[in-house]
Amino acid sequence: GEKSALEQMETDRFTVETETVSLRDVKSDLLLNGSVKAWEEAVIFPRVDGKLLENVLKEGDKVKRNQSLALIERDEVGAVYEPVLVPSTINGVIGKTYLDPGANVTKTTPVALVVNQKEVRVLVDIPERYIGKIHLGQSAEFTVEAFGDRQFPAKVYKISPVVDSQSRVVTVELRADNADGSLKSGMFAKVKLVLEEKKNVPALKLTSVQSETLEDGTTADYVYVVNEGGDTVSKREVKVGLKSADTYEIVSGVKEGEDVIKIVFGIKEGSKIKI
Repeated sequence: GEKSALEQMETDRFTVETETVSLRDVKSDLLLNGSVKAWEEAVIFPRVDGKLLENVLKEGDKVKRNQSLALIERDEVGAVYEPVLVPSTINGVIGKTYLDPGANVTKTTPVALVVNQKEVRVLVDIPERYIGKIHLGQSAEFTVEAFGDRQFPAKVYKISPVVDSQSRVVTVELRADNADGSLKSGMFAKVKLVLEEKKNVPALKLTSVQSETLEDGTTADYVYVVNEGGDTVSKREVKVGLKSADTYEIVSGVKEGEDVIKIVFGIKEGSKIKI
């Protein structure tokens, strides 16, 4: 049996979903791996040779600058000296004590590691091509495995003046608050650095915008716009701006409020649609 004209028309009709061009905030992010370091770290050495008499403070204890954290007994034969104090050179906490009482020490033997972790540094290597978009005070956020999806805010604090000639990266230091002490030196961080942000601009999901290569080798972006009556489409070139993980800023070609179709294969200029 011949299909009726109406049935034939329906089979040529594409069932589609649409998306409306709407005003959104578009952020362009750079995703990087980084490592957390204490804001300050100091390895503490004794001033004399001798034996470690006592670790006055233990790992995790708070210590102030110039406060004694260990006592050394001098080993000079035939004389009795007061134990020599080993002071901390910074404010912080004892991150590690290296020796047990009775151990021999010289002026080059590390006795303890003191860390100041009220703030932490996060070191990331940024590919050279992005460096023009990095500036002091720029916002970032990062996660660490121990805290799942918790986002820690950070700011760019230091940009290395040199580019590594082998890897073509620049080391950038971020600064993050760590008042609650949850971030520890040595943690691995996943960092999201905001390169650029535009607020309230016409935008579409990446999936609604298609690209094609033209004969001269350049590429053009286009969308299929739903025509007035809502049952056919027109192909229209658009100019895209900032790109985030899932959204394009649309600079020109379609206006806020226009409907475009989320792409379906086989659609072309003038295709009949059913929304």
